[in-house]
Amino acid sequence: MDMHYIRRGEGKPLLLIHGVGGSSRSWDLMIDGLADAGREVIAVDLPGHGATPPLPGEVSISTLADAVTSFLESQNLLGIDAVGSSMGARLVLELARRGGVLGAVVSLNPGGFWRGWEKPVFYYSVASSKRLLQLLQPVLPALAGSSVGRTLLLSQFSAHPWNLPSKLVLEELRTMATSPSFDELLYNLAYGEAQKGAPRGTISSPLVIGWGRQDRVCFPQQASRALALFPDASLHWFSRCGHFPQWDSPEEAVQLVLTVTSGINYEPLLSAEMNTPITTTSTNWAAILGIGLAAAVGTYLLARPKMN
Repeated sequence: MDMHYIRRGEGKPLLLIHGVGGSSRSWDLMIDGLADAGREVIAVDLPGHGATPPLPGEVSISTLADAVTSFLESQNLLGIDAVGSSMGARLVLELARRGGVLGAVVSLNPGGFWRGWEKPVFYYSVASSKRLLQLLQPVLPALAGSSVGRTLLLSQFSAHPWNLPSKLVLEELRTMATSPSFDELLYNLAYGEAQKGAPRGTISSPLVIGWGRQDRVCFPQQASRALALFPDASLHWFSRCGHFPQWDSPEEAVQLVLTVTSGINYEPLLSAEMNTPITTTSTNWAAILGIGLAAAVGTYLLARPKMN
């Protein structure tokens, strides 16, 4: 399987896998820090994202896992350490479960652990966001360049979207709006095959699941479900972070990845956070307004027939 990828640095290889609608550029705030720390970083565009063409058949976690495995085989990279974000975080968990594909794994805010009402909330909020972005294509540069625009468009995904670089935001929004695999993959993530787990003792390499306490895509209570399916994993909480730690807390994310993939005993560093109750100190009205506006407008657009 041929995939477009970005390669930076020298040293022990490290694979970065983005989320649904993203690309290798999703890691722009982390990749230099990892490379500067002595890692050869390989950030891929998954099939149907960025510069990689879509798969010819079904697009799901299973088929993407097959495609990533084929890519790693072709590059002689089986056993590589890996970091995944969102859908990519679920993908690295699936590859870790299969065995023999990855080394140490860091899974940042993985999807796939929804229950009940959480599934339609995830699916319709994210699907409507894409439809809204398609409508807003002509004015996306202006919106991405404005702190107010970034807040309204990305409050579901980031704890402080107004602070994100406009170039990164524009790249992500354009990729999300144009990905040919987005719709099918999003539906399969919500309503397709459930994520299988790995019994205790079957994953020998280090495995850490990271979760943002202010995640509004994969709610924090889902972390316990991920740990139940992957009991060999440890949990790291990002305290002032939304769905993408690589955006909201890139320095902390870099340090976590370097710690886990270097074989350092990281569990004592995580145990205090694991036992801290999830609390919020204030109400983020800008975030609530942004999510509500995007959901209302996007749902209306989803209900309308597409123009030919």
